[in-house]
Amino acid sequence: MASAARFSAESKRRVFADTSYFLALLRPRDTHHSEAVEISEEVVRERLTVYTTWEVVVETATLLRYRANFESARMFLLDVVPHLVVIQPLEAEREAAIQTFVRRGRDLRLSLCDAISYIIVSARLNRAPCLTFDADFVALGLTILRRR
Repeated sequence: MASAARFSAESKRRVFADTSYFLALLRPRDTHHSEAVEISEEVVRERLTVYTTWEVVVETATLLRYRANFESARMFLLDVVPHLVVIQPLEAEREAAIQTFVRRGRDLRLSLCDAISYIIVSARLNRAPCLTFDADFVALGLTILRRR
């Protein structure tokens, strides 16, 4: 079962960031914006390393472009992404993500990007806590960092 973790040594100094976190952080009108800002400040204070996947970068830039504006997408790519550790999934991880998507995607309304994130967080990042507001991460049993 998923758990909501507070910031602590248990995070092992690294976290995984999802599209929903970046969108909330970069869109002031987002319902989770204030919490995302608080989380971001804590990530900086705790000097946590933020990991994500190339798929999350692409999805975030695309959604910012269409839901916000070009400037938001540009700022994300030029000002945020350089401070992230961006993981390129290996072929075996992509295959595992496809299998996860096929098995669980319909019931969870899981995106392929979420399935790739799940595989990376589970296998390569040893189930690092996630910065996300996406309920699919909870349904997949991942640990979510929350401020409240």
